Amino acid sequence: MKRAVLITGCNGGIGQALVRAFDDAGWRVIGVDCQVAEGGKYEDSIIKADIVQFIGDEKKLSSFVSEVRQRLKGEPLGALINNAAVQILGGVSRLTHNDFVATMQVNAIAPFVLVQAFLADLEAANGAVVNIGSVHAVATKPGFAAYATSKAALHGLTRALAVDIGPKVRVNTLAPAATATKMLKAGFEGNPEAFAALEGVHPLKRIAEPEEIARTALFLASKEASFLTGATLYADGGILSRLHDPA
Repeated sequence: MKRAVLITGCNGGIGQALVRAFDDAGWRVIGVDCQVAEGGKYEDSIIKADIVQFIGDEKKLSSFVSEVRQRLKGEPLGALINNAAVQILGGVSRLTHNDFVATMQVNAIAPFVLVQAFLADLEAANGAVVNIGSVHAVATKPGFAAYATSKAALHGLTRALAVDIGPKVRVNTLAPAATATKMLKAGFEGNPEAFAALEGVHPLKRIAEPEEIARTALFLASKEASFLTGATLYADGGILSRLHDPA
């Protein structure tokens, strides 16, 4: 019997790679995103929804859970990938209270709500939760206060959930560094020197490809990672091991 995976933020750069990786590995993929690209190969596998709306709205959450269970077609929910995220940049004087709240809702609170909503399904399947974190949870830079805080909260949530809902459900964080999504590359359009500098600060002298992140998430969701829970796996190209001092 196939195992199913629910992937949030499935239309983003990493999200699309996650969908392809799990589909290629034989999983039934159910995606959720605020926007659904028409005519794509996986269009029928995606539920259009804003996961923030599930926070505090039992009716919308219940309706979403029912739709996911219908799409499971009796197959076990083997994994939940909390990939959806927002990144609102700005220094402390620029960020609004709403910016901070919105970031926390998408990046940290909604993942908890979804784990809670699908806990029975995941327990029945001895499934896994993979939270897509970030290196910004432990080492950040100016302008990332809201994003870095939300990802640190998500990393903490991973550890707390692993303690609370083990042994039937494993919970781990996958924390990428810079990844070559279309959105990231668009930000460097016309500035190849800056992109080269970004690559150069990584010991591997490049940034990640979305497919590399997706394959690592697939591993964490698989039985090959059966003794990993409460862990954070940094797919960072070595960036967190390097001191950036003037020497």
